[in-house]
Amino acid sequence: MKNYLKLSTLALILVSMTAYAQKGRLMQYERPVGKDGINIYEAPKADTIEFEGDMKVRVGGDYSILFQGLSQENDATAPEQLVDLSSNFALPTANLNIDVQIKDGLRMHVRTYLSSRHHPEAWVKGGYFQVDNLDFIKEGLLSGVMEKARFRFGMNDINYGDTHFRRSDNARSMYNPFVGNYIMDAFTTEPFAEISYFPGDLFAVLGISNGRLNQAPVTGDDGHAVYAKLGYDKQVNDDLRFRLTGSYYSSSERSTRDYLYNGDRAGARYYNVLEGVDNGGSDFDPRFNPRFGYQNSIMINPSVIYGGFEFFGLFETVENGDDDIGGSLTHLGAEALYRFGGRDQLYFGARFNQVDGELADGAPSITISRTNIGGGWFLTDHVMTKIEYVTSKYEGDGFIGDKRQGAEFDGFVIEAVISF
Repeated sequence: MKNYLKLSTLALILVSMTAYAQKGRLMQYERPVGKDGINIYEAPKADTIEFEGDMKVRVGGDYSILFQGLSQENDATAPEQLVDLSSNFALPTANLNIDVQIKDGLRMHVRTYLSSRHHPEAWVKGGYFQVDNLDFIKEGLLSGVMEKARFRFGMNDINYGDTHFRRSDNARSMYNPFVGNYIMDAFTTEPFAEISYFPGDLFAVLGISNGRLNQAPVTGDDGHAVYAKLGYDKQVNDDLRFRLTGSYYSSSERSTRDYLYNGDRAGARYYNVLEGVDNGGSDFDPRFNPRFGYQNSIMINPSVIYGGFEFFGLFETVENGDDDIGGSLTHLGAEALYRFGGRDQLYFGARFNQVDGELADGAPSITISRTNIGGGWFLTDHVMTKIEYVTSKYEGDGFIGDKRQGAEFDGFVIEAVISF
């Protein structure tokens, strides 16, 4: 109760700061905060905001409260049987966001999770520096290159795939049309260095990380992960936009580097799902992590917007980097939405998501499927609410003897969100 009161008070303070925080605090080369940021992926490269010579600081926030009404069951025997779920509110989550326009073309972002499912206490999620020109070093330095190039480095989520632009990042859930994230949630915060190049409708990204989520000096650990993206994004006309991207991620065999699908330390958005009566559960269920020590992954994302209709697709494969063990999974997803109203403030739609494959060569297969049906309403550009019906099933002999054997859950979830 004490945490709830603290967060509720914080939400009122953050909302009261909205007008001040937004006025005169636009940052260069950034994804807009709130409704205007929907269907924006990489921050725009267009130089549309003039730097006025003074450093600008914007303090923003996200606040989300969720009501869950789910039920679950499985075919497992004790002690793997699942708990009965109650219909009730979850502890609200909150983010604190600090953005700084340091110099012309030089921007910094830091996000702190003030409260999350996995950590009710505050802690820093991560941040990055973004460089879009080098005028802060010398005016006009490499201007021909920097007109199309961007450097980004820090300890933050890496730009693998497009799903991380549409997911809920703890309390920042306004960009996600549904409540839950994808079953295999490709999101990890790692130290990285990245270069992007935007020559026009085509663009490319190349980055490197040490592949580690929890940073600590480790003797003999010089492993790494590399990732890349190639995309095409074109506004064909006033009604039609088409985007297609392909991404690649590969981690080396040094140390343990399985965080690509296990990097969201905030916890999953569905609470107590897959929690056992006798053996408890995880704050990260029902997200699925193949737990390969190192891996090679490919993700393809098509996106089409025509008028109010919107389609987003996902095709992903992940293979165990250890050939002696083997194993591979296929990840599929498809979202179809329709946005309407005088300012597209209303929407409804559905998402289908499925993971299937083997966790080792010759191992029994597994299949996880999930369907979300719902809609939302933007009361303002920075306040919205959404409701969804979700149903999910776990099938395959690979789950025998596990709490996921024959497991399924379904029900309604309602979420209210503030972002500014």
